[in-house]
Amino acid sequence: MSLKEENKNDQKPFELLLDKKVISERIIELGTELSEDYIEKNPIVIGVLKGCFVFMSDLIRAVNIPLEIEFVSASSYKDGEKQKKKIDFVSAVPISLQNRHILIVEGVVDSGRTAETILKELRKKEPASIEFVTLIDKPGSHQVKLDIKYKGFTIGNEFIIGFGLDNTQKYRNLPFIGKVIDN
Repeated sequence: MSLKEENKNDQKPFELLLDKKVISERIIELGTELSEDYIEKNPIVIGVLKGCFVFMSDLIRAVNIPLEIEFVSASSYKDGEKQKKKIDFVSAVPISLQNRHILIVEGVVDSGRTAETILKELRKKEPASIEFVTLIDKPGSHQVKLDIKYKGFTIGNEFIIGFGLDNTQKYRNLPFIGKVIDN
């Protein structure tokens, strides 16, 4: 199924890449895997705002073990599709992470620079383990070496929107993931 949507409000045209049903099924699979891997580990799930929030809310409901939730804010994009050189990172985790099992939840791992920055900062807190959980991984875009254990989907270098992912703060509310079409 292909969706092309152009709107009089100057919205970007896009095509459907991943529909709501496919995304939901994969999130349930990830939740089951995390429940098995982290049983009796009481993980701390740290969401990377803002792109993670839709994925993370569905993911934690698919996990059936006790967990704690925190958030950090990080951004590598400026004005939509352009990546900034410097990562804006704000760590607001008010609890000790020492000897805890950490799951960092991202909506998308693109260049990997944001993930690398967060990983470096959180390692200073001496956790027992840190793993990434991302809805979308774009390995062809990685600029740094990353080991992402839990991936929803692997795609190419497309610029995507929806399911929490944005373009200039728009489209986060789409219940699917769309690929932006270059005009």
